[in-house]
Amino acid sequence: MRLITTLSLLAAFAAPPALADWQDTLDAARDQTVYWNAWGGDERTNAFITWVGKQTEARYGVSVRQVRLSDTAEAVTRVISERAAGKDTGGSVDLIWINGPNFLAMREQDLLFGPFVADLPNARYVDLSPGAPAALDFTVPVEGMESPWRLAKFVFTYDSARVETPPRSMAEFVDWAAATPGRFTHPDPSNFMGATFLKQALIELAPDPAVLLEPVTEAAFATQTAPLWEWYDALRPNMWRGGTAFPENQSVQQQLLNDGDVDISVSFDPASTAAAIAQGLLPDTARVFVPEGGTIGNVSFVAIPYNAANAEGAQVVANFLLEPAVQARMQNIEVLGSFSVLDPARLDAETHAAFSALPGAAALPTLEDLGPTLPEPHASWVTHLTEAWARRYTR
Repeated sequence: MRLITTLSLLAAFAAPPALADWQDTLDAARDQTVYWNAWGGDERTNAFITWVGKQTEARYGVSVRQVRLSDTAEAVTRVISERAAGKDTGGSVDLIWINGPNFLAMREQDLLFGPFVADLPNARYVDLSPGAPAALDFTVPVEGMESPWRLAKFVFTYDSARVETPPRSMAEFVDWAAATPGRFTHPDPSNFMGATFLKQALIELAPDPAVLLEPVTEAAFATQTAPLWEWYDALRPNMWRGGTAFPENQSVQQQLLNDGDVDISVSFDPASTAAAIAQGLLPDTARVFVPEGGTIGNVSFVAIPYNAANAEGAQVVANFLLEPAVQARMQNIEVLGSFSVLDPARLDAETHAAFSALPGAAALPTLEDLGPTLPEPHASWVTHLTEAWARRYTR
């Protein structure tokens, strides 16, 4: 099948939007520079953001400057500080790649601009109905206060040259680690990837996973996490360095896998393994697996702070990220490999053909390979979980 180029698709979807006032936004956005605060730990994502800025500048006169973060909370703290200083306009943060507890914190403190998503012309390609993945952030209704841009799914990577059969469930990690002591670890739970590992285990082991979708209470936390701590106590002695030290983040754990120090690593990007192989960062024998019951998945969003200096430009960027051609480019494993947030039922035949023609890779799983998508626990569980882990397992 002929591969439809990104530029031809961009041209196809460049027709004037149906929303009459969108032109006013475009006019106000021209010559603005959008300071997009985004996690900077993945060079492919950084390169994609650079490409986005070049495209929006050429088409709309809106440039993008990425402010690379090690933790999204850095941007949230900056907005909070600006409000405390009375800077309610002309803020330094225009757009934030945000999820979960950080979104909830900004929402509860009225630190967000919006609702704005319904005003984006390309929102017509997204299922924003109540309860849809793009309408929820860690079970919290988005209500137009942040715009989706990519899908995330928690996965494990293993070296098939050393591991014949990886664990089929989180519970099986205990026996697997006992049989291969020192060959598994996870990122420190102070990092979102380590916290996700704990959440994945909690969902599988909790007596009533439905409780995790509600705001946490002390009683519910004690009941639902009791099996988790029993499981972790059994797992920890057979972990890398006896469970007394942990990689700082996903990248460090991936390096341990590449160096042969451990046999398994974790990621929130199903395409990251194939991408790392292509970059020489993992052996050709690396492959992806997920527990049989599925793994946590969520949508990555962008939000605009209430005091953004360039809110119009930020909306233009958010809208551009939802262009079908841009989503197809993003899903291309040779570019980024992140799965699209668009609703296939809302796309035309040409766009479907573009997605179907995207290249594959031996280590790139299909959606079917990834199994069911499990909902994130309510954002309030995350802080409780990581703080409890730190009290139990650090000195």
